[in-house]
Amino acid sequence: MARDLMMSRRNVLASGLALGVSAFAPGVRASTPVMVAGIHASPVENAWNSVLHKALQDAAAEGVIEYVFSEGVSGTDYPRAMREYAEQGAKLIIGEAYAVEKQAREVAADYPETAFVLGSSGKESGDNFGVFGTWNHDGAYLAGMLAGKMTKSNVVGSVGAMPIPEVNMLINAFAAGVKAVNPDAKHLVTFIGTFFDPPKAREAGLAQIDAGADILFGERIGTADAAKERGLKSVGSLIDYTPRYPDTVFANALWGFRPILNAAIADVSAGKPVGKDYTAFGLLKEGGSDIAYVKGVAPADAEAAMEAKRAEIKSGAFEVPRITDEPK
Repeated sequence: MARDLMMSRRNVLASGLALGVSAFAPGVRASTPVMVAGIHASPVENAWNSVLHKALQDAAAEGVIEYVFSEGVSGTDYPRAMREYAEQGAKLIIGEAYAVEKQAREVAADYPETAFVLGSSGKESGDNFGVFGTWNHDGAYLAGMLAGKMTKSNVVGSVGAMPIPEVNMLINAFAAGVKAVNPDAKHLVTFIGTFFDPPKAREAGLAQIDAGADILFGERIGTADAAKERGLKSVGSLIDYTPRYPDTVFANALWGFRPILNAAIADVSAGKPVGKDYTAFGLLKEGGSDIAYVKGVAPADAEAAMEAKRAEIKSGAFEVPRITDEPK
């Protein structure tokens, strides 16, 4: 797939997200836009938060929702922010419960008329507390297949935030993709202990390079800086980092939040409970995630094998393992 066709791949992904819009938005637009509050624990330039933020901004620009948000909200302040937005009349609150799982559910129980749909490693709770996971592990596996055939040192590295189930699953999927095509490859893993610290991610990447890694998987933003500094290749996660690092990031495990948001908005608008798991809307076979890569960087046979596996994932013939144990 040439670079121009690779861009069409991204357009296909965007079309998948747009299909999600058409499936839900017409009924939503027919009524008053839903007031939605986004509570971001990290700055919105953080990759994960930027995906949510863009989906929410796009929905607001289309008149589907009214969007207000806070960013850089600490764990100690998070429950307070949830309460304040509920008191202000937000009908739907989007955010992340990873650092405040227990407290977030307690707040939701106090505001039964407000819908909460948060990124979480836990389960839904009651009628008004829904959850979603960041399942771009399909793309990570596919990128791993390319990396496994590209490594010359036979060592690859992954830099992650912390060993929570979702991060573990993503890194394990990348490692599984590498091992599927190169069983002898060694995989280094470093957790930086925070969700947003690009300099720390860069340092972790440099340490892995010093330990022999010649391809890095950046679950955290900043990893590609290490690869760029040393003239090596890197894989991005969540968003497309290739335009920012054109000679470094050759593949990206993309994830889109809009299908999840559409489903939640549709439920809120229809007066339906949101106490459910919305994760599946973000899977590759549902059009919520994919891989974007630059043709010609990996060997042609590696690209062909990866594309064949991608087709199997989309058809349901193959399911990428979901391993949430801490990678070693």
